[in-house]
Amino acid sequence: MNTSQLINNALSREFLTLEEGLHLYSALSLPELMAIANNIRFQLHPEPKVTWIIDRNVNYTNVCSSGCQFCNFYRSVNSKEAYITNIDEYKCKIDEMLKLGGDQLLLQGGMHPRLGLQFYVDLFSSLKQHYPGVKLHALGPPEIVHISKLENISYEACLKALIESGLDSLPGAGAEILSDNVRSKISKNKCTVGEWLDVMRQAHKLNLVTSATMMFGHIETIAERLQHLIYIRDVQKEKPENSPGFVSFIPWPFQDKDTVLLKQYGIKNKVTAAEYIRMIAISRILLPNIPNIQASWLTVGATTGQICLHAGANDFGSIMIEENVVSVAGADYKFDANGIQKAITEAGFQPQRRNQRFEEVEG
Repeated sequence: MNTSQLINNALSREFLTLEEGLHLYSALSLPELMAIANNIRFQLHPEPKVTWIIDRNVNYTNVCSSGCQFCNFYRSVNSKEAYITNIDEYKCKIDEMLKLGGDQLLLQGGMHPRLGLQFYVDLFSSLKQHYPGVKLHALGPPEIVHISKLENISYEACLKALIESGLDSLPGAGAEILSDNVRSKISKNKCTVGEWLDVMRQAHKLNLVTSATMMFGHIETIAERLQHLIYIRDVQKEKPENSPGFVSFIPWPFQDKDTVLLKQYGIKNKVTAAEYIRMIAISRILLPNIPNIQASWLTVGATTGQICLHAGANDFGSIMIEENVVSVAGADYKFDANGIQKAITEAGFQPQRRNQRFEEVEG
């Protein structure tokens, strides 16, 4: 392949093929790849701003039937440790978030076998009744597929009911690696690649704000990582013109502490800082139609996250008032509002607080 021509194509924000992406990923040095991605980042965002948000991750339940081999958080429906968060607990958590200046709940949990659509409709409606200004960034494609199958309804009908009851945006949760080969081994009870993508297609038709994610560094190949990016890029291309679609992409490395993958199969997270930065850069190159790339400081730490801001990333995510899923697998980095802004400033950028739609807000 003509590497110089591929670089020019990338800088022109053309869609590269899987083979072309693999060539750039392997043929270029990390500084070269970072330079291309940084160029594209400043084409899309000319000002030296890095965005961040204050929100809170609240788990509505820890019961999940997916049995993912990388997750320590879930419990069976009959476990003594199983719970469903009640409205008084939500009020306490939301009040704490509001005092810290946040206005968004990231609501995630699991695929509870006994909770149907009405549970989520009632929950969202109740939260909106008590806190009409709080945004609900909730569930994800696996939950939508699960609920739709429980109720024997379409993704469209499920999403419409959730939107009407207060859903503001749909996280890209449960993507892991968009490879059915990988998914059959690490999350066999979770939705397929086609189902994940179809939920997002439907969400975009309903003008729902969405994000996309990737959890890598376990059993997948580099080609499967890059194919994951191309799937996301292609779904973004299909969205209606006025739909926000995927507003951001967030990759993070597998956290292995006490997971089945580690304890039973010896599969460790071997993603180095350099490899993570390389993934951020190739993500920016292969996703020219997704405006924002987030560096996951929660899983890689502040220093690596800061370098990512020079490798195509333009967002530093949330201060994460509460996080209970990846943290129990080894992710234990922390930031408050002052700390996240200081880290952005130290990296040479201007902190800019945002909302889930990536609109600038004061603070």
